[in-house]
Amino acid sequence: MIIRVVQSKGRKDRHVMLPSEVLSLLRQWWKARPTRYDTGVPATERWLFPGRRPGRHLTTRQLSRLFHQTSKAAGITKPVSLHSLRHSFATHLLEAGTDIRLIQALLGHEKLDTTARYTRVATGRIASIDSPLKQLGSGHQAATKRRKHTPVA
Repeated sequence: MIIRVVQSKGRKDRHVMLPSEVLSLLRQWWKARPTRYDTGVPATERWLFPGRRPGRHLTTRQLSRLFHQTSKAAGITKPVSLHSLRHSFATHLLEAGTDIRLIQALLGHEKLDTTARYTRVATGRIASIDSPLKQLGSGHQAATKRRKHTPVA
């Protein structure tokens, strides 16, 4: 359940997880996708997301245009880009407790510092974390209460 992404950001190949739900959707898309540009193209060289020219894939520009049309149709008014999806992916993994080194590998970052930028995006989660110092305070309060209620001999 892994998909190989060829020549992604930074012209790097990557391997990422492929949920079974997405695999099912991709199989449906393969059957329904436009085939008008498949003429004369061997089956093994056909693209899952074909471009406008025979034997060519969808370009980054075409994908970006489709993305913006879709986000507008969905009523999204905030400025978004394809890169927003990459940030969301990393942020959701980080917030779910995924080890930052695994996120680094999934994003294809050579340096951990690059991946660490995503930790700033998730700072809103910091407020919901109980500090271990809070336990010190509750232990101190309990000891104080015991001393106040302990009879002096």
